[in-house]
Amino acid sequence: MVNILLAGSSGQLGQELLPQLRELGEVTGVDRSVAAGDKRTVSQDLADLNRVEVLLNRTRPDVVVNAAAYTAVDRAESESVAAFRLNAELPGCLARWAQRNGRFLLHYSTDYVFGGDAERPYRETDPTGPLNAYGESKLAGEWAIASSGCRHLVLRTSWVYSAHGNNFVLTMLRLARERPELSIVSDQTGCPTWARNLAAVSRRLLERARGDGGTHDVAGLYHYCDGDALNWYDFARTIFATAHELGLLERLPVTRPVPSSEFPQIAERPLNSVLDTTAVRETFDIEPAGLQASLRTCLEQLVQND
Repeated sequence: MVNILLAGSSGQLGQELLPQLRELGEVTGVDRSVAAGDKRTVSQDLADLNRVEVLLNRTRPDVVVNAAAYTAVDRAESESVAAFRLNAELPGCLARWAQRNGRFLLHYSTDYVFGGDAERPYRETDPTGPLNAYGESKLAGEWAIASSGCRHLVLRTSWVYSAHGNNFVLTMLRLARERPELSIVSDQTGCPTWARNLAAVSRRLLERARGDGGTHDVAGLYHYCDGDALNWYDFARTIFATAHELGLLERLPVTRPVPSSEFPQIAERPLNSVLDTTAVRETFDIEPAGLQASLRTCLEQLVQND
């Protein structure tokens, strides 16, 4: 039986990872907020690295999965210390413990480690160049893991959404109910990724990378995102159309595409953050899911929850 520690188990990705990881072994969740009656999750401030290490030494997991992150991109500009604590120092702490104890680490990074000026999807080997503190902190986390020498998988992903948490899909649904007209950025392109798909892929990668029926030579850095690239404006219109069809929206809002220059944000975003998934597809025989079916299933989950 594999013992797995899941950091960030209450987040949007963590909630989707729990059932997937339980197919592999016994899972202990760790997060600051724990639901009442949840005896399989430990309440822990993951920014307190000393207590994190105490927890690791007590639980002795075979695999550490780190889904915890500071994800407030704009707020990270003024809270860079907090962002680097969770996005760089915590992964480094987990990685060093994994290296000392011969354990395996799975960690998640972001498309925002890139500058966005490429004219094609970004490969794992392309130069990085984050435009904001959030991207810098996530890149520092990647470096901390690589320099630790531990056996690991780092998955860069993009535009993650789900039926819970804070994400673009839920924000657009809320705004569509509140406002008759919306202006949405149309010159930033990426690949929306359903957290459930990312969790399912994570399980498959862990099975292979840890040697369960496979080889041990596939650890390292990979890109995974769902298969369709589009801009925020087109993504929003797809959300609205699907939500309206499912009865989640009574009316369709009027939408207006605008360039980033007309939609000022505190943190600069890359114009192109599409990730090339060739390596993960060829190494693990994985075909990224499409947007339409994934988004519909996610929104159907919201219908069931109403």
